[in-house]
Amino acid sequence: MLTRKTLTKEQVYQKLKHYCAYQDRSQGEAKTKAYLLGVKKPVVEELIAGLIKEGCLNEERFAKAFAGGKFRMKQWGRQKIRAELKQRQVSEYCIAVALSEIDFSNYKRTLQKLAVKRWNSIKGDGTNHFVKMTKTRDYLLLKGYEPGLIATEIRALAEKQKGAG
Repeated sequence: MLTRKTLTKEQVYQKLKHYCAYQDRSQGEAKTKAYLLGVKKPVVEELIAGLIKEGCLNEERFAKAFAGGKFRMKQWGRQKIRAELKQRQVSEYCIAVALSEIDFSNYKRTLQKLAVKRWNSIKGDGTNHFVKMTKTRDYLLLKGYEPGLIATEIRALAEKQKGAG
């Protein structure tokens, strides 16, 4: 049987510091990492407090970076970003701050671009106006966009198609 090498409190602190320096992390992720390193709960709380005090761990900074990155790179909507941040145990305040950082005009432009791309990609036998509406709506909901914004965008696409067709 393999015996696990136990780390001192200072060694774990340095590992956590490096873990947080490599990439912004949430407090939940840092705690999980500490538990994986074999640290008990009271010590973990103390280590996390030290990381926060030093500025290595900042949940607001993490939430802003996460939300901005997922919106820019994966074009996620606010609902999906909110759900993912909640799953990572980020506070409501930090989630609200992070989502407010997303520029609304850029958000609408991205939604329009995704809607047009999806709408135009739906082809084949049996494809009609309603099939396109449903598939486009489902895709945008899956991406995490708000139903009200999606409905407005789909109405605009349907009107454009009626005008052209």
